[in-house]
Amino acid sequence: MSLVIIIGPQAVGKMTVGQELAKLTGLRLFHNHMSIDLIGQFFSYSSDIGRELVARVRWDIFKAVAASDLEGLIFTYVWAFDLPSDRDYIDKITQLFESVGRQVYLVELEAEFETRIARNASPNRLEHKPSKRNFDLFEAELRETAAKHRLNSDAGEIDAKNYLRIDNTDIAPQDFAQHIKVHFGL
Repeated sequence: MSLVIIIGPQAVGKMTVGQELAKLTGLRLFHNHMSIDLIGQFFSYSSDIGRELVARVRWDIFKAVAASDLEGLIFTYVWAFDLPSDRDYIDKITQLFESVGRQVYLVELEAEFETRIARNASPNRLEHKPSKRNFDLFEAELRETAAKHRLNSDAGEIDAKNYLRIDNTDIAPQDFAQHIKVHFGL
């Protein structure tokens, strides 16, 4: 069983690449908005209780999957590299899966800012992420987050054994998913 963590800034294509990778590999997709939008029906993700509940839901899913006989899981995450707590979070998930003999693969996506803004309006994204349907609010959030946090790693910053980084500005999600599958032998 494998865990593939797809990281990168908002609207870079993590979920869409994850969907295509799930089709190719049989791994289950757990994109970050599955938990955010679930809890968002009750509490804002910007509130303490909202973030706490999202973290609890995610951790319970990770523990259950790691202990199961599922082929694997694809998880998407916006990693703020300037926040040590985000590295700790990825390390904690990695340790959970590796502690039960599972392989962990880290895929980092990057794309131009304007490409990411345009991708927010894709029908697939809007179908699966209801909280992103307010385009003006999302664009403001995208700009604010980009100014506040570093959302792609610096060269050599990620020292994971199974790591792949690519600029997917001009790469179709299906092609990139195939590349991930082949690169890691999934």
